[in-house]
Amino acid sequence: MQSDDVRARAGALPMRSRRRFVQGLALGGAVAAFGGVPRPAWANARAVGNWTTLSGTEFDLDIGESLVNFTGRVRPAVTVNGSLPAPILRWREGTTVNLRVRNVLPPGSVHGHETSIHWHGILLPANMDGVPGLSFSGIHRGETYHYRFDVRQGGTYWYHSHSGFQEQAGLYGALIVDPIEPEPFAYQRDYVVLLSDWTDLDPAQLFERLKKRSDYDNYYKRTVGDFLDDVRTQGLRATLADRGMWGRMRMTPTDLSDVNAHTYTYLMNGTTSLGNWTGLFRHGEKVRLRFINASGMTYFDVRIPGLKMTVVAADGQYVHPVTVDEFRIAVAETFDVIVEPAGQDAFTIFAQDAGRTGYVSGTLAVREGLRAPVPAVDPRPILTMADMGHGGMDHGGGHAAMDHAAHGAAAQPDPHAGHAAHGGQGQGMQTHPASEAGNPLVDMQAMTAQPRLSDPGVGLRDNGRRVLTYADLRSAFDDPDGRAPSREIEIHLTGHMERFAWSMNGVKFSSAQPIRLNYGERMRIVLVNDTMMSHPIHLHGVWSDLEDEEGRFMVRKHTIDMPPGTRRSYRVRADALGRWAYHCHLLFHMEAGMMRSVEVRE
Repeated sequence: MQSDDVRARAGALPMRSRRRFVQGLALGGAVAAFGGVPRPAWANARAVGNWTTLSGTEFDLDIGESLVNFTGRVRPAVTVNGSLPAPILRWREGTTVNLRVRNVLPPGSVHGHETSIHWHGILLPANMDGVPGLSFSGIHRGETYHYRFDVRQGGTYWYHSHSGFQEQAGLYGALIVDPIEPEPFAYQRDYVVLLSDWTDLDPAQLFERLKKRSDYDNYYKRTVGDFLDDVRTQGLRATLADRGMWGRMRMTPTDLSDVNAHTYTYLMNGTTSLGNWTGLFRHGEKVRLRFINASGMTYFDVRIPGLKMTVVAADGQYVHPVTVDEFRIAVAETFDVIVEPAGQDAFTIFAQDAGRTGYVSGTLAVREGLRAPVPAVDPRPILTMADMGHGGMDHGGGHAAMDHAAHGAAAQPDPHAGHAAHGGQGQGMQTHPASEAGNPLVDMQAMTAQPRLSDPGVGLRDNGRRVLTYADLRSAFDDPDGRAPSREIEIHLTGHMERFAWSMNGVKFSSAQPIRLNYGERMRIVLVNDTMMSHPIHLHGVWSDLEDEEGRFMVRKHTIDMPPGTRRSYRVRADALGRWAYHCHLLFHMEAGMMRSVEVRE
């Protein structure tokens, strides 16, 4: 049942297409209209529309199926306690939490009979991590799994399914851990801003479509007219050379994302733009916004026109405050920002996809029902060879190139998994594992990859706004370990665009051996992105301490974004025994093979 205030807001909007209008009205099924997330004083069970905040140490979570409607079409979603997003969970550092997770998925569900919850970024025992097939067998229909562990950290995190495609189908939620020690910043309001992408398609069908036609959503392929324009401005020889290079990479300069708004409907706190999620404020207050990218495949570029945002935490960990106009948030990352609304009664929270095909927006306002102007989506960028880390000076100041020689031989064993590999920060010609040579799953290689930590990313450079980069992020604490790494391994992110095949070192997960770490060791992982797509890489169970170009500790994160043609390194303290997942957090890339298991052993 739709609330009157939502009808009133929708009725005041200018005429839109029927599909977009219905998106604003059909918050449907399990999803009701959202008001503001509660203030810092959180109740034990406080409903926001249909979105509940649960706090304390005892939790009962039922994973089932609910009907939702975001586009005018009713579809089944995977929900927790009937809610999409799942309830906000509020824990306190220093406590022990008990979470009884029950599988109530109906027989015959398209989303399977097994489920799970992974507590993203939370340090815990391996059997509590929630990845079926590693240190946990999953939760089968009718079963209840008892998660019990000590909460050893504070900050903004999230949780999601690690079973099949349930994460894409709605099983994700915000996770807030109140710290023991006072926080190094003040605020009067506290809101979660959870971004996600929804598809009416069965996610398994979407995956099959990607395998058959990975460019299905690329509506902007270059035309004969574009070719003639380039000939006029660049000359025939340069234009032919450029087209030839893109052809050898099996992609086009408009290939910015695998899935975009032609398939997805973007959500903010479980509602569409026309649903207008609203967070209330009073003039003069400081407002904390906890941004979480819980999408399956979408990078978002976030800004609040008219407001500066001061970033105070990344992936749940405090950073030295940095004030920006805009930031790009990779899938699975979280950023906490402080804003001080003043001078007007409403501000738009605007999150456009990195491919510039769509957006989702919400509002900060002094009362419900207000809106501020929504900016137009930025012009769609056209990729260059420099964006791909190919040829000439790249945007981070380093010379980078890619090799796109044809591959055809069968994949070879992976000799580099868990063994010492190549060091440095991309100086000189990049070497590659033998398992990439002649490999039909690898269609490109970075030859002189660079960290490019100061590059805001394609579509964000020189846009007139101050954009956050990784180089801006500095933890508010020194290296928590302090030891120099005792060894180093290098792992290449590999893929084949046309086949939608993704892997590490050219070996997909089903064929790979585990990466083995010695308990207690401090070691360095070097990632090299040999592909033309960005990959947010998440190692379960331990922190990833990102290094700067000189190999010095820079910022602690749980997810490291890897743009095309980059080489980035981070330190890991292997202090968590067991088997852990290590993967790209683009859901369909992980399912297509960009994943490993990591074993920490005595």
